[in-house]
Amino acid sequence: MSRIRVGVVRGGVGHEYDVSLDTGGNVLRNISRDKYEPYDILITKDGTWHINGIPVSVERVGHTVDVVFNALHGEYGEDGKIQQTLHAFGIPYTGSTPFASAVGMNKALAKNYFSRAGIKTPLGLVVKRGDDVEAAALNVFRKLPPPYVVKPLTSGSSVGLSLTRTVDGLITALEYALKYSPSVLIEEYIKGKEITCGVIDSLDHYQSHATHPVEIVLPEGMDVFHHSLKHSDAVQRISPARLSDSEREILQALAIRAHRGIGMRHYSVADFIVSPRGIYLLEVNSLPGLTDTSLLPLALASADLSLGEFINHVLTLALNKK
Repeated sequence: MSRIRVGVVRGGVGHEYDVSLDTGGNVLRNISRDKYEPYDILITKDGTWHINGIPVSVERVGHTVDVVFNALHGEYGEDGKIQQTLHAFGIPYTGSTPFASAVGMNKALAKNYFSRAGIKTPLGLVVKRGDDVEAAALNVFRKLPPPYVVKPLTSGSSVGLSLTRTVDGLITALEYALKYSPSVLIEEYIKGKEITCGVIDSLDHYQSHATHPVEIVLPEGMDVFHHSLKHSDAVQRISPARLSDSEREILQALAIRAHRGIGMRHYSVADFIVSPRGIYLLEVNSLPGLTDTSLLPLALASADLSLGEFINHVLTLALNKK
């Protein structure tokens, strides 16, 4: 019996190129060679697709593989663009559809969906490139109490994220975040436990199951999970998270509600703050990292599930067009 040909697409044109290389490398190392014939498909930073180092067209990829495992992150990977390309060429792929990917990547749009689903999110305002940054900072200072979390509207892995407490600091943070995205989200800072929870669809797609929540403990003196800390050994990752049974059940239900509310498929992770004020959803990630230091593989391991089993499950969903 011939093996299923899987193209593991990694790299990409965005700011998370290196993380994507690691995610894709981990998929290639853990995929079952008995069932699958993997192809390492690299998208270089200039947008050129390669198979085994040879530049190819997307159409050629469609003739070479049966399904794509999307190991990209950030721009072009999670924003719906590569999904549209693969869909146009009739190539099955893992992860969410173009619309759900685009909504999940846009933090302001996602917040609207969460609010409609009855999920708490921090108060926030959007500033766009071209706005008067000083006037925008003063407007935020009048409307929201400090401190503020400032982050690009359409970027992942906490790229361009800052925490600030003053108007001057807010101006600097806005200018920094606008380098990574044409719009920026400024939110009130919610102090509490930072928790990530994964969601994985079942084979019938009518059920979604939450993983064990993972608690993130930052190094002393750090208040937010900066991009530089995402894959750092200085961060303590506790799985399962230190939560009461009721907190865990509520958080898992909220993660599933967010996943299904946006219309995501196959898998996602949701980032929360558990505070004395309640449980707040920060954002969702439609293509979370699968590196050795990523949180979803840690949650899987807590349930005695291997990354290989997860990869097989997700590829089965994609091939069944679930």
